[in-house]
Amino acid sequence: MRRFTWFNATALTFGFAFLYLPMLILISYSFNESRLVTVWAGFSTKWYGELLQNEQFLKAAWVTLKVAFWSSTLATVLGTMAAYIMVRAGRFRGRGLFSGMIYAPLVMPEVITGLSLLLFFIAIGLDRGVLTIVLAHTTFAMCYVSVVVTSRLVSFDRSLEEAALDLGCTPFDAFRSVTLPIILPAVISGWLLAFTLSLDDLVIASFTSGPSSTTLPIKIFSAVRLGVTPEINALSTLMIGIVTVGVIAASLVSRASTIKARADEQRANQT
Repeated sequence: MRRFTWFNATALTFGFAFLYLPMLILISYSFNESRLVTVWAGFSTKWYGELLQNEQFLKAAWVTLKVAFWSSTLATVLGTMAAYIMVRAGRFRGRGLFSGMIYAPLVMPEVITGLSLLLFFIAIGLDRGVLTIVLAHTTFAMCYVSVVVTSRLVSFDRSLEEAALDLGCTPFDAFRSVTLPIILPAVISGWLLAFTLSLDDLVIASFTSGPSSTTLPIKIFSAVRLGVTPEINALSTLMIGIVTVGVIAASLVSRASTIKARADEQRANQT
Protein backbone atom coordinates (compact mmCIF):
# COMPACT_ATOMS: atom_id res chain seq x y z
CA MET A 1 0.00 0.00 0.00
CA ARG A 2 1.14 3.55 -0.71
CA ARG A 3 2.09 5.68 2.25
CA PHE A 4 -0.26 8.47 3.29
CA THR A 5 2.12 11.45 3.06
CA TRP A 6 1.68 15.02 4.26
CA PHE A 7 1.34 16.10 0.63
CA ASN A 8 -1.61 13.75 0.14
CA ALA A 9 -3.20 14.92 3.40
CA THR A 10 -2.79 18.58 2.41
CA ALA A 11 -4.20 18.02 -1.07
CA LEU A 12 -7.13 16.09 0.36
CA THR A 13 -7.82 18.82 2.94
CA PHE A 14 -7.79 21.59 0.35
CA GLY A 15 -9.96 19.52 -1.96
CA PHE A 16 -12.64 18.92 0.66
CA ALA A 17 -12.42 22.55 1.80
CA PHE A 18 -12.94 23.74 -1.78
CA LEU A 19 -16.01 21.53 -2.13
CA TYR A 20 -17.71 21.88 1.24
CA LEU A 21 -16.50 25.12 2.87
CA PRO A 22 -18.87 27.30 0.77
CA MET A 23 -21.77 25.09 1.88
CA LEU A 24 -20.77 25.43 5.53
CA ILE A 25 -20.59 29.22 5.16
CA LEU A 26 -24.03 29.25 3.54
CA ILE A 27 -25.49 27.12 6.34
CA SER A 28 -23.99 29.32 9.03
CA TYR A 29 -25.33 32.54 7.50
CA SER A 30 -28.81 31.04 7.24
CA PHE A 31 -28.95 31.47 11.04
CA ASN A 32 -27.84 35.10 10.86
CA GLU A 33 -29.99 37.70 12.61
CA SER A 34 -29.12 40.42 10.11
CA ARG A 35 -30.73 40.73 6.70
CA LEU A 36 -27.28 41.50 5.32
CA VAL A 37 -25.96 38.06 4.46
CA THR A 38 -22.30 39.06 4.85
CA VAL A 39 -22.65 40.74 8.27
CA TRP A 40 -23.05 38.51 11.32
CA ALA A 41 -25.46 39.99 13.87
CA GLY A 42 -26.21 37.01 16.11
CA PHE A 43 -27.91 33.61 15.98
CA SER A 44 -31.53 33.48 14.83
CA THR A 45 -33.93 31.09 13.11
CA LYS A 46 -36.43 33.73 12.02
CA TRP A 47 -35.56 33.39 8.36
CA TYR A 48 -36.83 29.81 8.35
CA GLY A 49 -40.15 31.14 9.60
CA GLU A 50 -40.11 33.78 6.88
CA LEU A 51 -39.38 31.07 4.32
CA LEU A 52 -42.37 28.98 5.39
CA GLN A 53 -44.57 32.01 4.73
CA ASN A 54 -43.19 32.61 1.24
CA GLU A 55 -45.80 31.02 -1.03
CA GLN A 56 -43.75 31.46 -4.19
CA PHE A 57 -40.81 29.46 -2.85
CA LEU A 58 -43.10 26.79 -1.40
CA LYS A 59 -44.96 26.41 -4.68
CA ALA A 60 -41.69 26.16 -6.62
CA ALA A 61 -40.37 23.59 -4.13
CA TRP A 62 -43.49 21.44 -4.55
CA VAL A 63 -43.18 21.57 -8.36
CA THR A 64 -39.49 20.63 -8.12
CA LEU A 65 -40.12 17.64 -5.84
CA LYS A 66 -42.99 16.42 -8.01
CA VAL A 67 -40.94 16.71 -11.18
CA ALA A 68 -37.92 15.04 -9.56
CA PHE A 69 -39.96 12.08 -8.29
CA TRP A 70 -41.75 11.29 -11.53
CA SER A 71 -38.79 11.96 -13.82
CA SER A 72 -36.40 9.85 -11.71
CA THR A 73 -38.94 7.02 -11.56
CA LEU A 74 -39.47 7.02 -15.34
CA ALA A 75 -35.73 7.37 -15.94
CA THR A 76 -35.03 4.41 -13.64
CA VAL A 77 -37.52 2.17 -15.45
CA LEU A 78 -36.34 3.14 -18.94
CA GLY A 79 -32.66 3.19 -17.99
CA THR A 80 -32.85 -0.26 -16.41
CA MET A 81 -34.58 -1.65 -19.50
CA ALA A 82 -31.95 -0.07 -21.76
CA ALA A 83 -29.11 -1.46 -19.65
CA TYR A 84 -30.64 -4.93 -19.66
CA ILE A 85 -30.93 -4.88 -23.45
CA MET A 86 -27.37 -3.62 -23.90
CA VAL A 87 -25.93 -6.37 -21.69
CA ARG A 88 -28.18 -9.34 -22.49
CA ALA A 89 -29.19 -8.83 -26.12
CA GLY A 90 -25.66 -9.34 -27.44
CA ARG A 91 -24.80 -8.14 -30.92
CA PHE A 92 -27.87 -6.99 -32.82
CA ARG A 93 -28.53 -4.77 -35.81
CA GLY A 94 -28.41 -1.12 -34.79
CA ARG A 95 -26.64 -1.73 -31.49
CA GLY A 96 -24.15 1.08 -32.10
CA LEU A 97 -26.91 3.56 -32.91
CA PHE A 98 -28.94 2.42 -29.90
CA SER A 99 -25.94 2.80 -27.59
CA GLY A 100 -25.09 6.21 -29.00
CA MET A 101 -28.64 7.48 -28.52
CA ILE A 102 -28.63 6.31 -24.89
CA TYR A 103 -25.31 7.90 -23.95
CA ALA A 104 -25.59 11.06 -26.10
CA PRO A 105 -27.09 13.22 -23.30
CA LEU A 106 -23.94 12.55 -21.23
CA VAL A 107 -21.82 14.65 -23.60
CA MET A 108 -24.48 16.88 -25.11
CA PRO A 109 -24.45 20.49 -23.84
CA GLU A 110 -27.51 21.23 -21.72
CA VAL A 111 -28.32 24.30 -23.80
CA ILE A 112 -28.55 22.19 -26.96
CA THR A 113 -30.65 19.55 -25.17
CA GLY A 114 -33.02 22.14 -23.72
CA LEU A 115 -33.41 23.98 -27.01
CA SER A 116 -34.01 20.75 -28.94
CA LEU A 117 -36.68 19.63 -26.50
CA LEU A 118 -38.33 23.06 -26.61
CA LEU A 119 -38.55 22.95 -30.42
CA PHE A 120 -39.87 19.38 -30.26
CA PHE A 121 -42.61 20.28 -27.78
CA ILE A 122 -43.61 23.27 -29.90
CA ALA A 123 -43.69 21.11 -33.04
CA ILE A 124 -46.08 18.56 -31.49
CA GLY A 125 -48.20 21.27 -29.90
CA LEU A 126 -47.51 20.35 -26.28
CA ASP A 127 -47.89 23.24 -23.86
CA ARG A 128 -44.98 23.78 -21.52
CA GLY A 129 -45.64 22.77 -17.93
CA VAL A 130 -44.89 20.07 -15.41
CA LEU A 131 -45.30 17.32 -18.02
CA THR A 132 -42.72 18.80 -20.38
CA ILE A 133 -40.20 19.24 -17.54
CA VAL A 134 -40.73 15.62 -16.48
CA LEU A 135 -40.18 14.39 -20.04
CA ALA A 136 -37.08 16.55 -20.43
CA HIS A 137 -35.54 15.42 -17.14
CA THR A 138 -36.33 11.80 -17.96
CA THR A 139 -34.50 12.18 -21.27
CA PHE A 140 -31.17 13.23 -19.80
CA ALA A 141 -31.38 11.28 -16.52
CA MET A 142 -32.09 7.94 -18.19
CA CYS A 143 -28.53 7.65 -19.51
CA TYR A 144 -27.05 8.02 -16.01
CA VAL A 145 -29.29 5.25 -14.69
CA SER A 146 -28.32 3.06 -17.63
CA VAL A 147 -24.61 3.50 -16.88
CA VAL A 148 -25.04 2.59 -13.21
CA VAL A 149 -27.22 -0.47 -13.86
CA THR A 150 -25.02 -1.66 -16.74
CA SER A 151 -21.98 -1.78 -14.47
CA ARG A 152 -23.87 -4.12 -12.13
CA LEU A 153 -25.32 -6.34 -14.86
CA VAL A 154 -21.90 -6.91 -16.41
CA SER A 155 -20.66 -8.58 -13.22
CA PHE A 156 -23.91 -10.50 -12.64
CA ASP A 157 -23.70 -14.31 -12.50
CA ARG A 158 -26.08 -15.47 -15.23
CA SER A 159 -26.04 -19.04 -13.92
CA LEU A 160 -28.55 -17.94 -11.27
CA GLU A 161 -31.02 -16.91 -13.96
CA GLU A 162 -30.40 -20.12 -15.86
CA ALA A 163 -31.06 -22.14 -12.73
CA ALA A 164 -34.37 -20.31 -12.24
CA LEU A 165 -35.34 -21.00 -15.85
CA ASP A 166 -34.48 -24.69 -15.45
CA LEU A 167 -36.76 -24.82 -12.41
CA GLY A 168 -39.73 -23.66 -14.48
CA CYS A 169 -39.66 -19.86 -14.19
CA THR A 170 -40.58 -17.76 -17.16
CA PRO A 171 -38.02 -15.13 -18.28
CA PHE A 172 -40.09 -12.41 -16.60
CA ASP A 173 -40.40 -14.39 -13.36
CA ALA A 174 -36.64 -15.06 -13.39
CA PHE A 175 -35.96 -11.36 -13.83
CA ARG A 176 -38.43 -10.38 -11.11
CA SER A 177 -37.40 -13.02 -8.58
CA VAL A 178 -33.65 -13.37 -9.22
CA THR A 179 -32.14 -10.59 -11.31
CA LEU A 180 -33.97 -7.57 -9.94
CA PRO A 181 -33.28 -8.26 -6.23
CA ILE A 182 -29.57 -8.67 -6.97
CA ILE A 183 -29.24 -5.49 -9.07
CA LEU A 184 -31.61 -3.53 -6.80
CA PRO A 185 -28.80 -1.56 -5.07
CA ALA A 186 -27.67 -0.29 -8.49
CA VAL A 187 -31.27 0.55 -9.43
CA ILE A 188 -31.71 2.51 -6.20
CA SER A 189 -28.43 4.33 -6.80
CA GLY A 190 -29.56 5.21 -10.30
CA TRP A 191 -32.88 6.54 -8.98
CA LEU A 192 -31.10 8.70 -6.41
CA LEU A 193 -28.71 10.04 -9.04
CA ALA A 194 -31.59 10.88 -11.37
CA PHE A 195 -33.50 12.51 -8.49
CA THR A 196 -30.50 14.66 -7.57
CA LEU A 197 -29.88 15.69 -11.18
CA SER A 198 -33.52 16.72 -11.52
CA LEU A 199 -33.39 18.79 -8.33
CA ASP A 200 -30.25 20.54 -9.53
CA ASP A 201 -31.23 21.23 -13.15
CA LEU A 202 -31.61 24.84 -14.21
CA VAL A 203 -30.77 25.11 -17.90
CA ILE A 204 -33.06 22.43 -19.36
CA ALA A 205 -35.92 23.35 -17.01
CA SER A 206 -35.68 27.00 -18.08
CA PHE A 207 -36.35 25.93 -21.69
CA THR A 208 -39.17 23.48 -20.96
CA SER A 209 -41.03 25.12 -18.05
CA GLY A 210 -44.10 27.30 -18.33
CA PRO A 211 -45.39 30.30 -16.36
CA SER A 212 -47.22 28.08 -13.86
CA SER A 213 -44.48 25.46 -13.50
CA THR A 214 -41.45 27.33 -12.19
CA THR A 215 -38.98 25.03 -10.49
CA LEU A 216 -36.97 25.90 -7.41
CA PRO A 217 -33.59 26.37 -9.17
CA ILE A 218 -35.22 28.80 -11.61
CA LYS A 219 -36.87 30.67 -8.74
CA ILE A 220 -33.62 30.86 -6.77
CA PHE A 221 -31.67 32.03 -9.83
CA SER A 222 -34.22 34.77 -10.51
CA ALA A 223 -34.11 35.91 -6.88
CA VAL A 224 -30.30 35.86 -6.66
CA ARG A 225 -30.03 38.20 -9.62
CA LEU A 226 -31.60 40.85 -7.39
CA GLY A 227 -29.35 39.97 -4.43
CA VAL A 228 -28.88 37.09 -2.01
CA THR A 229 -31.38 37.14 0.85
CA PRO A 230 -31.40 35.17 4.13
CA GLU A 231 -34.49 33.27 2.93
CA ILE A 232 -32.44 31.86 0.06
CA ASN A 233 -29.75 30.76 2.51
CA ALA A 234 -32.39 29.06 4.67
CA LEU A 235 -33.93 27.35 1.65
CA SER A 236 -30.54 26.13 0.44
CA THR A 237 -29.76 24.80 3.92
CA LEU A 238 -33.01 22.82 3.97
CA MET A 239 -32.24 21.38 0.55
CA ILE A 240 -28.75 20.35 1.66
CA GLY A 241 -30.22 18.71 4.78
CA ILE A 242 -32.88 16.81 2.83
CA VAL A 243 -30.38 15.55 0.27
CA THR A 244 -27.91 14.54 2.98
CA VAL A 245 -30.51 12.60 4.94
CA GLY A 246 -31.75 10.94 1.77
CA VAL A 247 -28.26 9.92 0.67
CA ILE A 248 -27.42 8.48 4.10
CA ALA A 249 -30.70 6.56 4.28
CA ALA A 250 -30.31 5.27 0.74
CA SER A 251 -26.73 4.22 1.45
CA LEU A 252 -27.86 2.21 4.45
CA VAL A 253 -30.68 0.58 2.49
CA SER A 254 -28.37 -0.14 -0.43
CA ARG A 255 -25.74 -1.63 1.86
CA ALA A 256 -28.31 -3.88 3.53
CA SER A 257 -29.66 -4.96 0.13
CA THR A 258 -26.14 -5.72 -1.12
CA ILE A 259 -25.32 -7.85 1.93
CA LYS A 260 -28.60 -9.74 1.59
CA ALA A 261 -28.08 -10.27 -2.15
CA ARG A 262 -24.57 -11.61 -1.61
CA ALA A 263 -25.80 -13.95 1.10
CA ASP A 264 -28.58 -15.24 -1.17
CA GLU A 265 -26.10 -15.68 -4.02
CA GLN A 266 -23.71 -17.66 -1.81
CA ARG A 267 -26.52 -19.91 -0.60
CA ALA A 268 -27.63 -20.48 -4.18
CA ASN A 269 -24.09 -21.42 -5.23
CA GLN A 270 -23.76 -23.82 -2.30
CA THR A 271 -26.94 -25.61 -3.24
